[in-house]
Amino acid sequence: YPVYARCRAEEPLHHNTTHDFWVLTRHADVTAAFRSEGVYSNAMGVSLEPSAWGPHAHKVMSFLGMDGERQQRLRKLVSKGFTPRRVTELAPQVERLTDHYLTRCLELADSGEGFDWIADFAGKLPMDVISEMMGVPVADRDEVRRLADTVVHREDGVHDVPEAGVAASLDLVVYYADMVAARKKQPTDDLTSALLAARIDGDQLGGDRLGDDEIIAFLFLMVVAGNETTTKLLGHALFHLTRHQDQYGDVFIGPAGQGDLDLVAPWIEETLRFDTSSQVLARHLLADVEVEGVVAPAGSRLALCIGSANRDERVFTRADTFDLHRPKEELAQSVSFGGGRHFCLGANLARLEAQIALRELVSRVEHLDVVHDECRRVHSVSVRGFASVPVASVRRRPGQGR
Repeated sequence: YPVYARCRAEEPLHHNTTHDFWVLTRHADVTAAFRSEGVYSNAMGVSLEPSAWGPHAHKVMSFLGMDGERQQRLRKLVSKGFTPRRVTELAPQVERLTDHYLTRCLELADSGEGFDWIADFAGKLPMDVISEMMGVPVADRDEVRRLADTVVHREDGVHDVPEAGVAASLDLVVYYADMVAARKKQPTDDLTSALLAARIDGDQLGGDRLGDDEIIAFLFLMVVAGNETTTKLLGHALFHLTRHQDQYGDVFIGPAGQGDLDLVAPWIEETLRFDTSSQVLARHLLADVEVEGVVAPAGSRLALCIGSANRDERVFTRADTFDLHRPKEELAQSVSFGGGRHFCLGANLARLEAQIALRELVSRVEHLDVVHDECRRVHSVSVRGFASVPVASVRRRPGQGR
């Protein structure tokens, strides 16, 4: 974040000569890029990693690796299956899974062993929710989770997809291809079947529809991008709130000593702003871009720094301060879910999962300690978050909390 601040002040359009890409860091420039047409292209993908960059990116990034009418068509078709109603109807399943994993965490805490918020809860819940939505059988979920984790795992200093990540990507593609083939033979009430049935400009017997490769790419995008970012959101939420004990007290103690569930929503939104999971999204420049006399030429790779835009002091008061009580009009300026035609399709699902998980945590836990010095971050080119967040906690007594 100090590097971002220096870029915003001294060089808002910065050229990284080592890896040959450009960087936009100010909120106004990043926001304008999200909403502009014909300059900042997605057609080469959204990752700066060399092997993920190129015209093939749409094969695993779905409509995130497309522009214009092609992107609009695919997103419109996908939206026919991934509806707000389908997300809302997931709430009971999210509640059930939250109860399952949180109960196990609290049992570990009761034993004196403590638990790892990532390994025991935040790393499992989003994957299970997405798997349930897609129709992945319970027996396959551990393996699907392992493959998804391998796809995104990087060692320190590694700036490209390692061989293990490439192999895991291929395994996931094969798995989803088999799942799509099975749903063709016997449709079920899940997202995969809904995507196969989706039509535009026609009835169920005609009109445009998704090809198998398009469905597989979207399922891949969901399991990697949707799972990873929500896990990191939940990790950051606990880490940062517990580093600010006065605000921790506002949430977990509240005015009546029972916790304040009304603060869970702003807690989530400030976490998204303060330390967002998706820090960087790449774009391919189709025309020159100029900022304060500096020109990034057409054909360049450019990084939109979401993490920097969310800390821009031109937009956010005390931007480097975690503030649970930040004004709503400021939180509304956050670009954590992107903007324009590529606004995150899974934003509602991420918020739903975080709301249910954190409300249940506040309702059931009287006191919670994060061992900050032992928290361990992941290594990634574009995603920021924790691989481990050790926790000790004490349950609320019966009748306590709400």
